[in-house]
Amino acid sequence: MNDFAMLDRRQFLGSLSLAAAGVALAPLACALPAPRRLAGVFPIGFTPVNARNQVEFDALAAQVKFLRKGGVHGLAWPQIASSWTSLSEAERIQGAETLIDAAKGGSTAIVIGVQSRTADLEETRRYTKHAEKIGADAVICIAPPGMSAESELLTFYQQVGQMTSLPLFAQTGGDFSVDLLMKMFESIANFRHVKDEAGNPLERVGQITQRSGGELKCFSGRGVNTMITEMERGFVGHCPFVSLADLYASAYDLYRAGKVRAAFDQFGRIEAASSMFAQSDIDVMIARGVFAPGTTTRQAPPAPGAVTGSRGHTDPEEIKRVLDSYLKPYLRA
Repeated sequence: MNDFAMLDRRQFLGSLSLAAAGVALAPLACALPAPRRLAGVFPIGFTPVNARNQVEFDALAAQVKFLRKGGVHGLAWPQIASSWTSLSEAERIQGAETLIDAAKGGSTAIVIGVQSRTADLEETRRYTKHAEKIGADAVICIAPPGMSAESELLTFYQQVGQMTSLPLFAQTGGDFSVDLLMKMFESIANFRHVKDEAGNPLERVGQITQRSGGELKCFSGRGVNTMITEMERGFVGHCPFVSLADLYASAYDLYRAGKVRAAFDQFGRIEAASSMFAQSDIDVMIARGVFAPGTTTRQAPPAPGAVTGSRGHTDPEEIKRVLDSYLKPYLRA
C-alpha cells in the first residue's frame, strides 16, 4: 500500500470516528435544556414568613408553581419587594435553591439577586457563584448603598460581571445615568439587561435602545403602572408584584401577538383591581390560595415609585370576592 493510499485510509477512518462521535453526542445535545428567554413578565417574588418570623420555604416554592401555572415568564428574588435586606445569607442561599428546584421542568426563568447589604464584594461573589452552580438563568444586582460616583459604580459592576458567565441585570435608581449604562454595556460582556428605575424610565428607554443598537434590554419596575406605554416605547420586560402576575403575562402575550386592544383591556382590568386592593399586599396571595392564612412578610424599604399602601379592604375574603366577581374568567393561575 503506497503512502497516498494509507493517508486516504486514515482520513476515511478518521471521518468515520468523527461521525460516530457526532451520532453519540447528538442525543446528549438534544437532552440539554434550551436557555430560558429573558423577556416578558418577571415579578419580584415575595418572601413569605410565618408567625415566628421564619421564612416559609415551601410557600416560596408554591410561588414559583403559581407562576408556572399562570404562564408567567420569570421571577426575580430577592429584591426590594422581597424584603431582601431582612434576610440572612443562609436564608438567601436556601431560598435560591428552593426557587431553582421549583422551576425545574418549566419555562419560568429564575433571576437571583446577588447584592450585599454592606457593599461586601466577597459576599456578592458567594451569591453569584452559588446562583451559577445551582442553575439560575441570570443574576441581578442593586448598587451598594452609598455608592453614587459613576467611576465607582462602573468598577463595581465590572467586577460583578467578571464573577460569572450568567447574564447580568443591573437595577438602577437615583441618578444612575444613561451614559453610565453605556459604559457598562461596552465594558461588561454579560451585561445586556437593566431593570431601570432611575429618572424617568419612559423617557430613557429610547436612548438606551438607540445607543446600544437594541442590545441592552430594558425591564420596568415601579409597580409596572404604565405597562402599555412601556411596551409601546420598547421595554422587553416588566417586574410587577407576583399577586396578579398571570394577568400581566396575559397582557404581555396579547400585545406581542399583535392584539394590542385586547392587551389594553387586560391591563385595564389590572388597574381596576388595583383601585380596590394593593398588589403589594401579601393577602392577595392568601386570597388566591398560594399562601396559607396568617402568612406575612418582613418589613423592607419600598421600591421607588411602587404602590405600597393598601387601597380599600385588604381582608383576604374581600380580595377573593373582588377576584371572583371581576377577574375570575381572566386568571390563569
